[in-house]
Amino acid sequence: MNVGQAIRLCRTQRGVSQSAIATRANCSVSYLSMLENNKRDPTLSTVTKIAEALHVPVGLLFVLAADQNDLGEIDEHIAEQLMQSALASLETSANTTTQMGAHYG
Repeated sequence: MNVGQAIRLCRTQRGVSQSAIATRANCSVSYLSMLENNKRDPTLSTVTKIAEALHVPVGLLFVLAADQNDLGEIDEHIAEQLMQSALASLETSANTTTQMGAHYG
């Protein structure tokens, strides 16, 4: 499972700085950077705060973070569809946020 990569993917897809997310998630920029670079393992509460700061469901982060080994017996084709759906959801919600004029700071 690569939670750091999922956090970075969501953050960059949304065009948000590490500083903005760190502020909203109540953590330091250096800690967020270490998470994104897989140098630290976040707690569930930290992942939840970061998901809230990114305006994405925490489950989406876990889907994006999952490797095939993490998904157990799920067929590879289904796992790929799940990943594509998660990415499409991220793009759709990012477009909606932009259209609504939301500002991350």
